[in-house]
Amino acid sequence: MGKGFICAFLKQTMRQEDVSMPFGFPFHTAQELYDSVKGPYALPPQGDVALLTRPVQGRGFRLKNAMVVQPMEGCDGTTGGAPTDWTVRRYRRFAAGGAGLLWMEAVSVDPDARANPCQLMITEDNADDFRRLLEAARKAADEAGVERPKIIAQLTHSGRWSRPYDEKRPIRNWTNPVLDPHQNLPADYPVITDGELEALPDKFARTARLCMQAGFDGVDVKACHLYLMSEMLGGFDRPGPYGGSYENRTAIYFACVDAARAETGDGILAARINLYDGEAGRWGVGGNLSLDLSEPLRLARDLEKRGVVLLNITMGTPYYNPHVNRPYARGGYEQPENPVDGVARLLYGCAQAQSAVPDVVCVATGMSYLRQFGPAVAAGLLAQGGARCVGWGRGSFAYPDFAKDIIERGAMAPEKCCVTCGVCTKIMRQPTGRPGCPVRDTAWYQPEYQRVLGGKK
Repeated sequence: MGKGFICAFLKQTMRQEDVSMPFGFPFHTAQELYDSVKGPYALPPQGDVALLTRPVQGRGFRLKNAMVVQPMEGCDGTTGGAPTDWTVRRYRRFAAGGAGLLWMEAVSVDPDARANPCQLMITEDNADDFRRLLEAARKAADEAGVERPKIIAQLTHSGRWSRPYDEKRPIRNWTNPVLDPHQNLPADYPVITDGELEALPDKFARTARLCMQAGFDGVDVKACHLYLMSEMLGGFDRPGPYGGSYENRTAIYFACVDAARAETGDGILAARINLYDGEAGRWGVGGNLSLDLSEPLRLARDLEKRGVVLLNITMGTPYYNPHVNRPYARGGYEQPENPVDGVARLLYGCAQAQSAVPDVVCVATGMSYLRQFGPAVAAGLLAQGGARCVGWGRGSFAYPDFAKDIIERGAMAPEKCCVTCGVCTKIMRQPTGRPGCPVRDTAWYQPEYQRVLGGKK
């Protein structure tokens, strides 16, 4: 997507008068939304939005409400991995917005495993910068007159999506007949060695220790979106001790979870996991790309046994089939399914996981596409026991105070909702990009941002 296109897109967006309907979202009423469902999974019936505002008690932790800011990568750290003023601004806005939990974006456990040259990465040298970020976020909550949220760090190894420098440097776990051609990887491109895998638990332990010392409330050992830990789960054809059987494919991931748990102490041990890869992988995939949740639900139960008390449920990968994990109104390719069906699949999957581990707090996702109808759908999911928390990702970029409005007004304002256009992701992946919502965030109207976009408002 070129800068000229982005500028034209933003101008078109700003001209929209009917803020509830632009860009492939043709729903004036909730009934129209429900009537559009065509797939095998149904949206939960609308519920009382007040359910979202009630405290959530987990094992060893309490959230002030059931609303979550999902991990949305900003790509705005320093080259050494420290947060910048832009990072601090983002989390101050999130903390002041009233959500009970801030699930912080990916923090890399290895310099070569960063998804972009400016991805966050905590080290002994920059841990104080992360401490100051947390202090600033909590102070913003105090200034806004809201209870401080819990804040957890997401620990990651980007695997085949690694791009630690200006060029991509994939670190793949197995030969994937779909993703390898998509990434232009030759047949003889190397896979990560057993020895390199066996070094990972120490790296996760070190990163978890630094995060807890910096003041995070807990850590997430990430295994989603076909990043390394997620890709390993589908490595049926990988030779050796870390491929083939379920026990082999989960061995390194469980070792990393155990290593992080040893450093977390009384903090929250969490995991964000894929239940379903879709056509991009083999995890959770049955015949005709259907869901087969037998192993993913086994994983959820095994994670609970290892001390995980908070699970964030997702699917797919934004690098190949983004419609699976973040249904959108407009994106880089034509979606092969009705976006509402994609949301329904995400919520169905979360409900199955919550049923499998009823004592774990499961977080559902997919709300951003639903815009102002999202809170009632989320409340319906909670009422059915299909989740205990619900999160907004892209929607938090556009509307960081969504939780506060739900608490105080009982609704989200249509004119503040994310339009799920995907431009935030496009911009942040540009070399001079900065995170945020160019449609809703007034900071994007400032001259320095317009220079990034290549034009003027």
